[in-house]
Amino acid sequence: MKIGFVVNPIAGMGGSVGLKGTDGPETAKIARGRGATPVAAGRAVRALSVSGVREASASWLTVGAEMGADILDQCGIPFEEVGGSAASAKATRSAAKRFLSENVDLIVFAGGDGTARDVASVVGLETPMIGIPCGVKMHSGVFAVTPEAAGRLVADLAAARTQRAGYRRVEIMDIDEEALRAGHLNARLYGYVRAPHLRNLVQHAKATPPLADEGMLEALGHEVADEMESGVTYLFGPGTTAKRPMDALELPSELLGVDVVRDGKLLASDVTRSEAIAIGGDGPMAIVAGVTGGQGFVFGRGNQQIGPDAIRRCWPDRVVILASADKLQRLPSPELIVDTGDPDLDEQLRGYARVRTGPRRSAMMRLV
Repeated sequence: MKIGFVVNPIAGMGGSVGLKGTDGPETAKIARGRGATPVAAGRAVRALSVSGVREASASWLTVGAEMGADILDQCGIPFEEVGGSAASAKATRSAAKRFLSENVDLIVFAGGDGTARDVASVVGLETPMIGIPCGVKMHSGVFAVTPEAAGRLVADLAAARTQRAGYRRVEIMDIDEEALRAGHLNARLYGYVRAPHLRNLVQHAKATPPLADEGMLEALGHEVADEMESGVTYLFGPGTTAKRPMDALELPSELLGVDVVRDGKLLASDVTRSEAIAIGGDGPMAIVAGVTGGQGFVFGRGNQQIGPDAIRRCWPDRVVILASADKLQRLPSPELIVDTGDPDLDEQLRGYARVRTGPRRSAMMRLV
């Protein structure tokens, strides 16, 4: 098998610092100014370090330096360099064009929805592609659920075990990051690509929130608000469902950010990962999180401001997961997903979690 590999080195940097994405060098500069560090290279290494990737009978083509060559070299995978330039969307598209001219069998990219758009704009349905999830949002259906899942897919495909993973047509979605930072979610369909499909390894495209029982969720918000403990710092994740208790407390909220509340008072809105920990101090903390519709993510998609340190402090007794029963029933499989960026923590979270679906109502969901 011949594989084309390209990395967007700035993908995902904006997540931990509340930027909702990292499309473009200016946003990356702002992210660095807020203390963000690159995440794409590390997640790409996690994917390519999975057993079977390096040993598979495959030839790899990639771009120079941080756009691919450095990662393959670190993982001990031989490769042919087919060009190189400063990392940019144009460089990603150029790499995709070169991969097509070399007749690759599969394109593997590390990035987010913006990177998926760049590759898809060149490839279309011609060559299958799989994304190593490194971005903030990742609404598209081309991404593996975790870096390790991407590695498992690549290893299986490169070893010609294609009967285990068929191909399907998936959506490439992206949102307007500037509008998102202003609190408006404008999602758009940019086209379709072919992606490997194997249950539990590849995510679905993010779904529009289902019509839920508003009265049930409103009552749930009041119930959770009544249960909030004195002296505990609460981190409320993004999304309308996670913000229901704040609505019950009549507090303003940042719909697409993380807000901090203690003793019924709003301490800060749209915080970064480090700000959340600093505000919590040495005292007890709790997390209120929602579930990504159509995908089932609890951590790792759009709420990277809630980092591994905060999750460890709160899990399991002070992590409250909220979702309508309708949303849970519409998931592609009866399980929830975590992709915190810390593989050891992901393994620690594996098991079962209680999801609050209404006042005095809950469901037990498997966490993978």
